[in-house]
Amino acid sequence: MSDVNARLSQLVSENEVVLFMKGTPLFPQCGFSSRAIAILDHCGVAYESVDVLQDMEIRQGIKSFSDWPTIPQLYVKGEFVGGSDIMMEMYEAGELQQMLAEKQVARAE
Repeated sequence: MSDVNARLSQLVSENEVVLFMKGTPLFPQCGFSSRAIAILDHCGVAYESVDVLQDMEIRQGIKSFSDWPTIPQLYVKGEFVGGSDIMMEMYEAGELQQMLAEKQVARAE
């Protein structure tokens, strides 16, 4: 499991914003992942996505890495933010946009 944790740690540390999701941004494979992508797109930030359906080690490993049982999972500047419900609550309250601005996350091109 430590190899998976090392891979996850590298993904989270090398990218300002990482979304572990089912599917891809162009073809999400579940409603929660689709909603998470829509929120990030509305925020206008650059992000990396990881399709957990393509790698079972990542799919299982991310759950213990974050101590969070569901996917999608959002990380910003190495910090676990939460899943799509938390993203939605934060977005609707303006907290997600504020956090992204405070952390000076790069804008999407």
